[in-house]
Amino acid sequence: MNALPDIEMRPIPVRTALLVGENSDIREQVRGILEPGLWALQYAVDNAAALAMAINKNFDLILTGEKTSGREDVELLRKLRRSRPHTRLIILAEETTPGDIITSMREHAFSYFSKPFSPDALAAMIRRAIEEPCWDDGIDVVSATPEWIRIRARCDLRTADRVLQFFDEIAELPNPERHAVGMAFREMLTNAIEHGGRLDPRQQVEISYLRARHLVKCRISDPGEGFTLDEIPHAAIANPADDPLRHLQHREAKGLRPGGFGVLLAQRLVDELVYSEQGNEVVLIKYLDLEPRGDRGVGCG
Repeated sequence: MNALPDIEMRPIPVRTALLVGENSDIREQVRGILEPGLWALQYAVDNAAALAMAINKNFDLILTGEKTSGREDVELLRKLRRSRPHTRLIILAEETTPGDIITSMREHAFSYFSKPFSPDALAAMIRRAIEEPCWDDGIDVVSATPEWIRIRARCDLRTADRVLQFFDEIAELPNPERHAVGMAFREMLTNAIEHGGRLDPRQQVEISYLRARHLVKCRISDPGEGFTLDEIPHAAIANPADDPLRHLQHREAKGLRPGGFGVLLAQRLVDELVYSEQGNEVVLIKYLDLEPRGDRGVGCG
């Protein structure tokens, strides 16, 4: 009888997450996401304890406690980066400012949530954090003030999700304007990454967000060669009036995923959607009516 071949049994590496604070709901949520046997959970009572633990041990993921302010958590992040530059840290903050969020982006936080936040959105971001193989070079802040932010982002959809979460936190807009701008921005950003950047992580899109008193302007520039409406029959915006679903046939023929309504949807959500001549740069403008009409002063002219 032939002897059975020797099989080397190697232990499965266990990754470790650190949770700061004592929120039982967050703890249960994280336990439900991280697979037992592959992940171990440790806990810290506050940021000082978390920093001490993280200096002595490398954690694959850290979630701050939602009872702290954004400024306190950004300071933890800044100190952590000195010894653990690649740790994935998600900030949960009770109080925050746009300046805190911008600083967290500069310091390469993985993501940022301030109260109230959606448990489903947080769960999705945790899953991205544990699945993303390379992340901390994905978002670069070019220049930023709370009113005007310019960043460059890697051309992959997981990075797009992180960008969208950061900008959703920064946008101090009333509803439903916040929802409309967010959805239009998502459609245009994913279009730029998918079609302009061709999902190539070596490429980047450039994003500019300007918040003025009565308008929001988002500019997205991608590395692609651009397009004209005649060249995108797979998009709903190119459909003739008498055939509103024609683009679906083109998408099926090209093997593209269902969709193609992004530009058309964005047009209906914002007040102006303007493309550059080349077609690889788009500007979204949403006007804000923030003052009661009776309180306005007399305009010039």
